[in-house]
Amino acid sequence: MDQRLLLGLVADGKGNVAVRLAEAAGISRQAASARISAAVRAGSITRMGVGRGVRYALAETQRQEREFRREALSEDRVWRSLCAPVVADLPPNVRDIWQYGLTEMINNAVDHSGSETVRVGIIRNALYTQAWVADTGEGIFLKIARALDLYDPREAILELAKGKLTTDPANHSGEGIFFSSKVFDLFDIQSGALHFMHDDGLDDILIERPKNAPGTLVLMRLDNQSLRTTKEIFDKFAVPDEYSFARTIVPVRLAQHEGEKLVSRSQAKRLTMRFERFKSVILDFAGVEEIGQAFADEVFRVFQKAHPDTRLVPANMTASVREMISRAKLLSAQDKHN
Repeated sequence: MDQRLLLGLVADGKGNVAVRLAEAAGISRQAASARISAAVRAGSITRMGVGRGVRYALAETQRQEREFRREALSEDRVWRSLCAPVVADLPPNVRDIWQYGLTEMINNAVDHSGSETVRVGIIRNALYTQAWVADTGEGIFLKIARALDLYDPREAILELAKGKLTTDPANHSGEGIFFSSKVFDLFDIQSGALHFMHDDGLDDILIERPKNAPGTLVLMRLDNQSLRTTKEIFDKFAVPDEYSFARTIVPVRLAQHEGEKLVSRSQAKRLTMRFERFKSVILDFAGVEEIGQAFADEVFRVFQKAHPDTRLVPANMTASVREMISRAKLLSAQDKHN
């Protein structure tokens, strides 16, 4: 039996592991219990409680954590001394992802946070590895909002989702966070009262937290046997026959704050800000039930007319959204003939 089945059932935290393992593997409850006990003895999972109160969890096989002075901190030294040994025996593509993502996030904290210290940690278990980079600086969302003169820090999350965003263009390309969020199974940023989570295969999520915590925490997780590669992700956002970051996917719902509908031209202008830096923008309307006429017109007629070299591609539309976009495109076509 593939041990990953057992590890996955333990990792999801739903309990009743023996029963679910027996059903999933087509074995007896007794055989399932024996395999769970073997995994406990092998040190890949831990057992807590007894009888019906028993609970299982993935066991940590390696853990490293350290706080560094931010000034003059070198991300490659942190990688080599603290993180690389934890993933040294994992597949090369997995090691490459960890080196890319961790060094990018450490460098971001060093160059942008203004924090006195940076804390880096990494934990490995039999199924996946998880790491974090934390600082006590201004906070990434507040800093972006201030640099771009945004009205609401929540708008900073939308800008991060677009990519090519940096508050220091002379020294940074603005690609690090964007690509890091795509290469990991889970990529999580918590700063201030906001929490942005990219979970591979699921919608990007924006959560407003009850506490306004200082600084920024970036959390990353990746399956130890992931088949993903950095090249695969980079190629996905490059235009064919070019090597530049020229395509992006924008979750439109991130422009729709709680209780609001996307109806105004000002909302559309915030959405399309910096679109002209890309050759192709896929507008993902998943989670958006409807949009207003003025919003659609501003995006698909006004912006498109002003920036004909940027191709806008709407996706995952409801019938209502599709109708509004079609009307705006029709008006745009009529403009061209007048």
